[in-house]
Amino acid sequence: MDHAPDARALEDLWAGDFGDQWVERNGKDFEGRAAFWSGLLQRFPSRRILEVGAAHGENLRHLREHVAPEDIWGLDLNRAALDAIPQVAPGTNAAWGRARELPFRDGFFDLTFTVGLLIHQPDDTLPLVMAELVRTSRRWVLCGEYHADERTDVNYRGQEGVLVKRDYGGLYQQLFPDLVLREEGFLTMEEHGFDRVTYQVFERI
Repeated sequence: MDHAPDARALEDLWAGDFGDQWVERNGKDFEGRAAFWSGLLQRFPSRRILEVGAAHGENLRHLREHVAPEDIWGLDLNRAALDAIPQVAPGTNAAWGRARELPFRDGFFDLTFTVGLLIHQPDDTLPLVMAELVRTSRRWVLCGEYHADERTDVNYRGQEGVLVKRDYGGLYQQLFPDLVLREEGFLTMEEHGFDRVTYQVFERI
């Protein structure tokens, strides 16, 4: 990809006004997600959970109905997002950090996941981000991202090199052969409260 922003530039973008504006646009309730998270945790029980790129905490809000809030962590770079988490998902842990260097020990969580986070990672550090999600999970890794069979750059609100669609599930399996695909699906706003997200759940073996 020519002239792609590097990881630090993208982190600065999302930590600043660009990220603040995202939180303001999307800081609302998505009640359709409740059924998805309830069913998923029944099929993939987890006591301690991490979302990387948690934004204002909407997913955390639904997770806390099934998992003790003190065992749920949401990590983000944007301070406006982190400030919102205590109101949206009271009792959960809001942590500042970079996806490429997670501040948690190996296998600390039962489930680590992203929803719309990998799409914003540059090519050179994407494998590192994915490795960090695998490293910090004891059992389950979930990725929920925009899918394309071939790598596809998308101009996002006038920004180039900020959003990339690709086969993220396939890339997980390519990079980490010890992951076994346990579930795959497609989530819509109308049915599930997610914006055209393809998700995969992997188990570490």
